[in-house]
Amino acid sequence: MSHLRAILRILIFSIWSGAGFVLGGLAHLLISVAPGPGVAMKRLLCRVWARGVALIIGLRIETVGTPPTPPYILVSNHVSYVDIITIMAASPGVFVAKSEVAGWPLLGPLSRVANTIFVDRASRKDVVRVNELIRGTLARGEGLIMFPEGTSSRGVDVLPFRSSLLEPAVQSGRPVHYASVTYTTPRGAPPADMAVCWWGDMTFGGHFYNLMRLPSVQGSVAFGSRTLEADDRHELARTLHDAVTESFRPVTDGSDSPTQPA
Repeated sequence: MSHLRAILRILIFSIWSGAGFVLGGLAHLLISVAPGPGVAMKRLLCRVWARGVALIIGLRIETVGTPPTPPYILVSNHVSYVDIITIMAASPGVFVAKSEVAGWPLLGPLSRVANTIFVDRASRKDVVRVNELIRGTLARGEGLIMFPEGTSSRGVDVLPFRSSLLEPAVQSGRPVHYASVTYTTPRGAPPADMAVCWWGDMTFGGHFYNLMRLPSVQGSVAFGSRTLEADDRHELARTLHDAVTESFRPVTDGSDSPTQPA
């Protein structure tokens, strides 16, 4: 039964996302000629797409606190590609993602049409280009969402934050919002740290298929009650990390030390 569920969900997800890709492309073109209406259209489409995907995959999202109003910079912990859906359903914006995502099947084209900013984490020089794109995103009145940990984790704790992409916030004096995400699965289902969190050497295809097999997933995104700012990006990264850690509810305590699935 779980395999049939996965196949049906993947089929519906593909159709839904295909429609989102087409409409997102139209919004992308509109932004080039009429930035205001184009951004508003894209924001609406992203929210509708994310909520539709959540419904398709059985993801029930609890939102705690008030999402920020664009333009904004929002940072969050990162445990899975599912975080994009969880956050976008509540507060659609432009994501900063590692460059590898651009080559993923289906998700890569969707990310590009949503104006995702791809960063080559192996190149320090790429930070200059990415920071310029961040400034342009904020200037268009869009929200910007980033995961300063630089990778997704098992959800035991919040990994140290990298500070390089916070430089535009420091230079502009723009306060930064923060959020934390976490997940649980139903009793009898695989634990969320293995079935939802994507970490270590897990392969995307196998993980995505097993995610689709789950009867449901409970996701939670908690938005901070204040904004934070600093005169130094390293200090800002430490302050944001402390704030996210304080609000973060671990997916697992890590005591069982499981073997990762192939």
